[in-house]
Amino acid sequence: MQSSRIDRRSRRALAVAALAVAVLAPAAPGRAQTPDAAPRVGPARGTIVAVGGALRSPEIFQRFIALAGGPDAPIVVIPTAMGEDDYDESNPWVQAFRGFGARDVRLVHTTNPGVADSEAFVEPLRRARGVFFTGGRQWRLVDAYAGTRTEAELWRVLERGGVVGGSSAGATILGSFLVRGDTSGNDIMIGDHQVGFGFLRDVAIDQHLLRRNRHFDLIEVVERFPDLLGIGIDEDTAIVVQGDFLEVIGSSYVSIVDNRATTGRDGPFYFLAPGDGFRLDDRRALRPARTEGAVPNVTPRPWRGR
Repeated sequence: MQSSRIDRRSRRALAVAALAVAVLAPAAPGRAQTPDAAPRVGPARGTIVAVGGALRSPEIFQRFIALAGGPDAPIVVIPTAMGEDDYDESNPWVQAFRGFGARDVRLVHTTNPGVADSEAFVEPLRRARGVFFTGGRQWRLVDAYAGTRTEAELWRVLERGGVVGGSSAGATILGSFLVRGDTSGNDIMIGDHQVGFGFLRDVAIDQHLLRRNRHFDLIEVVERFPDLLGIGIDEDTAIVVQGDFLEVIGSSYVSIVDNRATTGRDGPFYFLAPGDGFRLDDRRALRPARTEGAVPNVTPRPWRGR
């Protein structure tokens, strides 16, 4: 057991190093994905659902449950980001999923990475078809689960076609770069925890976008690490990602902070509405219409004077 744990820690260290190289490298031009190519950004199998916080929308809950396999699918809620020592089945997130029809919902939680690395702890994850991280502080999820059997089992949920998602902090952890991950406060965009679980590669996810007037905050991150794609998600709104295709659902907007695209004369971000799509591999925004077309006023031109 000890040697396997060391191997996982070593792989985690290599992943951190790879991220550092990726985010510091010059941005490469987008490349269209061929039908047989593996996804460049999203998971090869399964679905990611990232919610911007304050989740109320029946549409989002119902989509998550459907993606997990329906009302009888096993779903695991992980509330660790909330910061309490203990939780039980009265947790509001467990009750919310049950209220929307999920009949097999379990809760798992620890702050001890040794426990998270144990066979007994991951047993519910081995049968799960859906895993959902609640809000709170995203660095708590890193401290508890990074490099453990728990993190490995999350990937296996996706590999068997399941869904992994989260709200607020639980959305940010799904990206490769962890914004607002500083233990001293969530107003620091580039902090002492910078590596998420990386289910979306070369992506930084922010949340509570418009409700908390955060729509400019990701610019700092993308300017520092120009290969990253910044995705800001407003409250009660979600991105649903399968392979390299992203769909917006819910009640508000998602911002795209991409230093390869400019809006208007020199705008560094643009918005997607519910129903809009986005190609993560070549960073193309799409708006449904009678015929598919590009989102207006977005020019494939690098930022000027930044």
